[in-house]
Amino acid sequence: MKMRSVTAMRVAKVGYIVMSLILCALGVCFLVRPDLLAGILAVILGIALLVFGAVKLVGYFSRDLFRLAFQYDLELGVLSVVLGILLLLRPVESLSVLLAALGVAVLADALFKVRIARDARRFGIRPWWVILALALVSGALGVLLLLRPWRSAQVLTALLGVGLLATGALNFAVAVSTVKIVKNQYPDVIESEAYAWKDEVL
Repeated sequence: MKMRSVTAMRVAKVGYIVMSLILCALGVCFLVRPDLLAGILAVILGIALLVFGAVKLVGYFSRDLFRLAFQYDLELGVLSVVLGILLLLRPVESLSVLLAALGVAVLADALFKVRIARDARRFGIRPWWVILALALVSGALGVLLLLRPWRSAQVLTALLGVGLLATGALNFAVAVSTVKIVKNQYPDVIESEAYAWKDEVL
């Protein structure tokens, strides 16, 4: 039986790790240089979200071993791509618009990662609690980005930076701990044969 190619899985895992580190770096940049918010950082963030969305879609269709990290990335990938395109086509004109858009993305990603942490625990993956803790922190920051309880632009920009940093760390932890690449991996013929046998019996 022909082995399944692991190229897509490897591309998705490496891409996940690289883009997570880029999000962390952007978060630090927003914290250090908030004055660049409406300029080059917004453009870089749009590109990063667009590329990360594409990576998520590759991961979703790669069918990795545990099927944990990428199981919800069809929705999250599309959301990231759309948000990235919007940021590139229409430069950020208002801090509140950027915060609301990223708040939705950060919160949605965190909620899905909570479910991944639960599934990782059932699989016996030890760092599941790290994923859960980072998901809760990221989710709380997503809510704050949506509610914007502070009016100061500097505080909100700092909050955006922390949110990106937490999201990057969360996705990094998920990619490293739950994506396992097995070189000699067979296609899912067992599942398809089982369903075919069930249909025949019924």
